[in-house]
Amino acid sequence: MRYRLFGKHTGLRVSELVLGAGNFGTRWGHGAEPDEAARIIDTYAEAGGNFIDAADSYQFGESEEILGDLLAGRRDEFVLASKFSQRASPKDSILVTGNSRKAMVSSVEASLKRLKTDRLDLYWVHYADGVTPVDEIMRGFDDLVRAGKILYAGLSDFPAWRVARAATLAELRGSIPLAGLQVEYSLVQRTVEFELLPAGDALGLGVVGWSPLGGGMLTGKYRKGEKGRAEGLGGKVFQAENSQQRTAILDTLIAVAGELGVSPGEVAIAWAAAKGPFPIIGPRSVEQLQANLAAARLTLPPDVMTRLDAVSALAPIFPHSMLNDPANRQRITGGKFDDFVQPIEAVA
Repeated sequence: MRYRLFGKHTGLRVSELVLGAGNFGTRWGHGAEPDEAARIIDTYAEAGGNFIDAADSYQFGESEEILGDLLAGRRDEFVLASKFSQRASPKDSILVTGNSRKAMVSSVEASLKRLKTDRLDLYWVHYADGVTPVDEIMRGFDDLVRAGKILYAGLSDFPAWRVARAATLAELRGSIPLAGLQVEYSLVQRTVEFELLPAGDALGLGVVGWSPLGGGMLTGKYRKGEKGRAEGLGGKVFQAENSQQRTAILDTLIAVAGELGVSPGEVAIAWAAAKGPFPIIGPRSVEQLQANLAAARLTLPPDVMTRLDAVSALAPIFPHSMLNDPANRQRITGGKFDDFVQPIEAVA
């Protein structure tokens, strides 16, 4: 396993594949028993993995409880991340859900108890509630850092303009910087390339991509009659093969995998990793984990990346359709666009 810095605002050296703990537990009716979760953690660690992503809502708190037991005595060997915003219990009230400072404080205290630790290395807002100002969120994060409850903070599943505002507010105030951004990213979910990934790049955020296998669709197993997430979680976090383009993507993926002598899932994860984000793998068994980890040893040739990029490409949206128009590029550079050396990194 190779390691990379988590963004430009931290010195965290994290493994290139993140272990998602959403399948640790069975309170959702679909997941891994504690013994299997233990084997998954051990196998991941033996492969060099050191970045675990959890949430208070996963398996209604059982995921964090299992992690708390499994990390005893080796807590400092991992970057432990968790999230808040949803319910850790079906009985939780409106006051402990959403993005408010009250929900944040209540949630982090409960997560720390379940995880049997005194702090979280990275704390995410699970997703935007649409009503809490990012000013309140960032002030809440700053308070938790000063209290020693968390070390770094990030936003998951937020619009790019709100991510940019949060990062800017923190920068202007000299408070804890926004460290990370989490998004869904795969060959069948590339819309984040229009705004969110460039925002993460320009703002120096560590970007984590969940569901690089499209909920398992990109393994090709559902063509063989397997059910998995298509039914196990009520169809949630599952990308169906429901369009001509998606069928073409999976056909190409399977063909490429055959040519390289690897599995389609390995290719899908390796493609996502090659684009920059840290892919989150969320296995339910050691066998699934081992198949996912194989992607860390795979480097896709340029021609393969080109084929996969082409078959999964999306039609441009405004303003990118205008800004990337060749004629407009020439106008904005006085007719010298082909001679202008573009910056390597996105500019905020």
